[in-house]
Amino acid sequence: MHHSPVIRAVYARIRQLAHLATDAADHLIDAEDILIHAQAGLPMELGDGFLAVPSEQDARQEIGRRFTLVSELTALGAFDAVASAEQYLAERRHYGYLPEHQPPALSRTQSSTLHAIARGDVTISDGRPYHRREGVRFSISTIRALESRGLITREDCHLWLVDERVHLSPAGRRDLAASFAYPRPAALSTRRPAAPQPAAAVSHGRGR
Repeated sequence: MHHSPVIRAVYARIRQLAHLATDAADHLIDAEDILIHAQAGLPMELGDGFLAVPSEQDARQEIGRRFTLVSELTALGAFDAVASAEQYLAERRHYGYLPEHQPPALSRTQSSTLHAIARGDVTISDGRPYHRREGVRFSISTIRALESRGLITREDCHLWLVDERVHLSPAGRRDLAASFAYPRPAALSTRRPAAPQPAAAVSHGRGR
């Protein structure tokens, strides 16, 4: 397919995400090395080529700094990955490349929840789902409905105040990708049409 400006921008964003992920992995490896050296009492380079055995306090501070860097580097990774996928598929549709798989029939709440899960915004605590962005609400029944269809999975999480993380399953990723840039039918109105006026009342009104 012709590499339009949109497609080139998507590729650039994906390369940036790959670099950020690599940098984050390096920081985690460094944190592990610091922990191993501190526990074993082994000297390590602390800067300017100076070797010393890190104290427990120094090790904790340096590991905490590394974890903060990893968090900052990956904070927008899932969001940018989803946005890139949406841009890519929308551009392919624009040029007539349609995916073979059709998007699933989901309610608006289920669809928005699936998007939020793909962006890494959804966790579960005490049996209730939580969204990182304020003002977005959905019930545990929505999570269970998506889970029963095999679109999402859960895993235990050891973060403070978080019991479980929610992820897309392979089927969920496939169905979500199929829904990107897909024309959705207009929402059905729940308002009743106005009742027709009696013919006599219409005639009477015209006579005034």
